[in-house]
Amino acid sequence: MPVFKPRNTDRARSLRNAATSAERELWKYLSKRQVGGLKFSRQMPVGPYYADFLCRELGLIIEIDGYSHETQQSYDAKRSRDLVDHGYKVLRFTNDDVLSNVEGVIRQIEMAVAGSPTPNPSRKREGNQ
Repeated sequence: MPVFKPRNTDRARSLRNAATSAERELWKYLSKRQVGGLKFSRQMPVGPYYADFLCRELGLIIEIDGYSHETQQSYDAKRSRDLVDHGYKVLRFTNDDVLSNVEGVIRQIEMAVAGSPTPNPSRKREGNQ
């Protein structure tokens, strides 16, 4: 993964405390390694940006776009390109997606996770003990 400048963890903390209802709803499913046994973190600084959810193991960023994102689509596209250029995969969902069909959102995340290589395969899982 790329190396970025030091992170502003105070801002990340304030973003976590001000989470939207959609972010809180999705976090119920992403926390505690419930999806693919992977650890997700909320409002993580990634370079100059803050990812709504980040799985460091896979370099997977999940963004939840609210109504304000309708007016900043070009910024969001540039941001996604920047993150992809630095080795991240970005999945975007709307607040409505999460609030009206969280199970479908989780299925899409699970499919993206299933299509990613295991970062550090366990020797035990490989049958080599």
